[in-house]
Amino acid sequence: MPEYEMIIVRYGELGIKSPPVRRRFEKKLISNIRSSLECKVDIQQGRIILSDLDVELAIENLKKIPGIVSFSPAISINTDFNLIRDSIIDYTKKLVSEDLFSSDKSFAVRGKRVGVHDFTSQEMAAFVGSVIISETNSPVNLTNPDFEFFVEVREEKTYIYHEKISGLGGMPVGTQGKIVSLLSSGIDSPVATFLMMKRGCEVIALHFNNEPYTTSKSTQKVKKIAEKLKSYSSGVKFKLYMVKYGDYLKNCKDYGPERMTCVLCKNGMYKIAEKIAQEENALAIVDGSSLGQVASQTLPNIVVTRNSVKTPILSPLIGFDKLEIEKIAKNIGTYEISIESDRGCSAVPRYPETNSTIEKLLKAEEDVNTIDELEKVFFSKEIIY
Repeated sequence: MPEYEMIIVRYGELGIKSPPVRRRFEKKLISNIRSSLECKVDIQQGRIILSDLDVELAIENLKKIPGIVSFSPAISINTDFNLIRDSIIDYTKKLVSEDLFSSDKSFAVRGKRVGVHDFTSQEMAAFVGSVIISETNSPVNLTNPDFEFFVEVREEKTYIYHEKISGLGGMPVGTQGKIVSLLSSGIDSPVATFLMMKRGCEVIALHFNNEPYTTSKSTQKVKKIAEKLKSYSSGVKFKLYMVKYGDYLKNCKDYGPERMTCVLCKNGMYKIAEKIAQEENALAIVDGSSLGQVASQTLPNIVVTRNSVKTPILSPLIGFDKLEIEKIAKNIGTYEISIESDRGCSAVPRYPETNSTIEKLLKAEEDVNTIDELEKVFFSKEIIY
């Protein structure tokens, strides 16, 4: 590969914000990048230029930073046609030597120019194309080429590259406020948490330890999942709370209607999450609900379980099916952890309620004495990090 000197970072939605908001979001994105990489940073009209860095390490880290649409390792030279010609010749030879490009591959040159120059983008692209033809005799195909060269002229600097590596897109983490995200050892809630991070939210993850109805393996899995999610939160603290929920769940089973166990359980989780949200100044609660996927996620049960809290509850997966969720989980690295066997939750009744009502829930709560029991849960909270 060519010996790259720097990386061009592109963002999407940030570019259409008002100037003050755009500057604030750019500043946060740069801060998040700097927390992940040691590098020099320069902003150039819609581009963030990174230099003085370990390029290979940067490529891996930039893939995990929300707010980045794409990025390109590049070489940089002064905007001088002789220097550009020599650099293109050298760049092309290196690509050919590593079998990335050859005379039997068609190519196109994509030119972009920012600033005042005595040539157009098309003229620069034509010049670079002629140099490549003289070196390789490769055919030009502007519509559907086998290979693309990119030449960006930005004032007195010109950047040459051939890759556009996809980023996560979205918003920089830390630009959209705090959320409390219910985090289990399953597949769905880690994906829901990630999607909110991708939209710029700072995460306070909250796990309910349901032992003895779950095993210690479940808690271990959650810690590993949280570490994986934390890697997408460069520049912003990712906090993990755990609460002891097994005694409350036992009360639900012992004193409430068996069919209502899952409804009572989820309703209690939201109440605890709301208390922590108030302490943390978080603006919303997030969960991994996908409509109709399990008993607690039928539409009547979703409505009923959220009735007791005033804090908004967001469910980014509500319209996703299982395959869509699994695909994202695999992409972000949580899937393999989530599918490790932990025997699930043994408190789930054989015939759970799927069509609950407010009246049923209120009656069940009276039987369980939820207020006192949830106070115990809240005060059992532990900050893991």
